[in-house]
Amino acid sequence: MGFKCGIVGLPNVGKSTLFNALTQTAAAQAANYPFCTIEPNVGEVAVPDARLNALAAIAKSVQIVPTRITFVDIAGLVRGASKGEGLGNQFLANIREVDAIVHVLRCFEDDDITHVEGRIDPVADAETVETELMLADLESLEKRVTATEKKAKGGDKESKEQLALMTKALDLLREGKPARKADLAPEEREPYKRLALLTEKPVLYVCNVEEESAATGNAPSQRVAEMAQAQGAGTVVISARIEEEVAQLPDAERADYLGSLGLEEPGLDRLIRAGYDLLGLITFFTAGPKEARAWTVNKGAHAPQAAGAIHTDFEKGFIRAETIAYGDYVALNGEAGARDGGKFRLEGKDYTVQDGDVMHFRFTS
Repeated sequence: MGFKCGIVGLPNVGKSTLFNALTQTAAAQAANYPFCTIEPNVGEVAVPDARLNALAAIAKSVQIVPTRITFVDIAGLVRGASKGEGLGNQFLANIREVDAIVHVLRCFEDDDITHVEGRIDPVADAETVETELMLADLESLEKRVTATEKKAKGGDKESKEQLALMTKALDLLREGKPARKADLAPEEREPYKRLALLTEKPVLYVCNVEEESAATGNAPSQRVAEMAQAQGAGTVVISARIEEEVAQLPDAERADYLGSLGLEEPGLDRLIRAGYDLLGLITFFTAGPKEARAWTVNKGAHAPQAAGAIHTDFEKGFIRAETIAYGDYVALNGEAGARDGGKFRLEGKDYTVQDGDVMHFRFTS
């Protein structure tokens, strides 16, 4: 199981440069003019996880298979996008198809790269894009709510429930607040998500800074961090240019290059971890002589759901999950040591999968 993040922002903030770095391709044209990305570019990258290499070494795995994340580079939004400005309707439709929004903000000065609104103010940029998404949601709901009200008055139970959720979202949007601020009961979350609102999606702010500020951030990125904290959102500081350079280096040279810039790891690693946290995802592993493999499930998933991430038949015929915590697997040098050390467990259908669990599943075919 992977997840899809849409990279959004105003034109010329570094979205396509970041996408190129993340996917290590030149699929997205990074050019100094608005709308250089006309169709959304899609790229998949492996999720870096040092634990996978450790498991493979212990299990003597022939192959290592990481889990993957999908990024969609969506063309730049501009003021008026909700009304179709700058091919806005097409771009808004692309955003609807992703699970989360990675909002790239320009936090660097460069006279050679124009800003669509003639100033460098990442917080104002964030507000511009958020406003356009809220206006699009408001228009979408107002078009749908009349028909839903009619069905609800006719006694349709599902329409009554849907109308209540639509009303929650409308109240927020009319107050100038995004739909993700709704106070929802656990059972309301999934049907609320099915309203397909742009501002319901979780947001991660990526501060694109100049190379000199990649390790420490700068004054604009600090303002973004304060804004994000007030919203309960996450932030990552990245220099897209550095990431693009790192992506083109041989693996053996990356660590030295990053170290010379005061960085311990590529920005991609930080972005992936922030994305996992954003979507409430965790990783479990399978390990054996053939392969060591990472799998992704939602936090709170039970053992049968983890089995289903591998194959639907595993979930349907689930019996037990052979489970070893990652730390125990490494400390006791594999499955045999975990058995001898009393750390090998058989878990049932109600077991909640923990991040890092090493699992094998017993099932009936």
